[in-house]
Amino acid sequence: MPDALFSLEGRVALVTGGNAGIGRTLALALRDAGARVAIGARRADRNAAVLAELGNDSAAFELDVGDEDSVERTIAGVAERWGRLDILVNNAGTVNRKSVMELERSAWDEVMKINLTGPFLCTKHAARIMKSHGSGKIVNIASVYGLTAPSKGLQVPYTVSKSGLVALTRVNAVELAPHGIQVNAIAPGYYITEMTAELIGTPFEQALKRRTPSGRLGETTDLVGTCVYLASRASDHVTGICIPVDGGYLASDGLDRG
Repeated sequence: MPDALFSLEGRVALVTGGNAGIGRTLALALRDAGARVAIGARRADRNAAVLAELGNDSAAFELDVGDEDSVERTIAGVAERWGRLDILVNNAGTVNRKSVMELERSAWDEVMKINLTGPFLCTKHAARIMKSHGSGKIVNIASVYGLTAPSKGLQVPYTVSKSGLVALTRVNAVELAPHGIQVNAIAPGYYITEMTAELIGTPFEQALKRRTPSGRLGETTDLVGTCVYLASRASDHVTGICIPVDGGYLASDGLDRG
């Protein structure tokens, strides 16, 4: 019985930003749990590489989450191929680490478009399909910086967009619950991905490890269990929450433990 609760057999999933990092890991994990998986991302070469890993009965779409026409085409393509869409993982994201005093409006707009407008658009079109068959799971990849601020600020649009994504999770959870759709979020701490590669080997990485009770940065595989849980029947009565997967980062008072 417990295994059946977490099985995704017969389900169809779309993972945005699914061609690298966290998105790639979660796409492969959903496939391993039994789902048929589509990834959506902008770079065709990377899409093709992950599609080869996913194997038969999977799909890849060139998706720009900030372009509503692109979103609508992608989600319609998933539904056309498999006749349904059961799971949406809003993972596509970007970051800008400039000071608020130096940040260009165009850079602000780009981060907000990908990190917040993208999940709004994908949820809008995915929820219409999910409503038609009376069930669905939407998992938003937020951040601990959606729940607190960086120690020196700087990541202004990223922090605001991820905080907005947590709010989007709650408001959509309330609206979509009567349609059998659960909407939840995961808040990773610092993870080893391309987005954080520049931090590896720096004093900041060591400070992060001291700040985190587990004493390490996350690996993308640390998110698999939480994502599969939120995508499966095991979480059918769970909606509107944000689960930190951060090695205890948010539980700590932040004092240097070195």
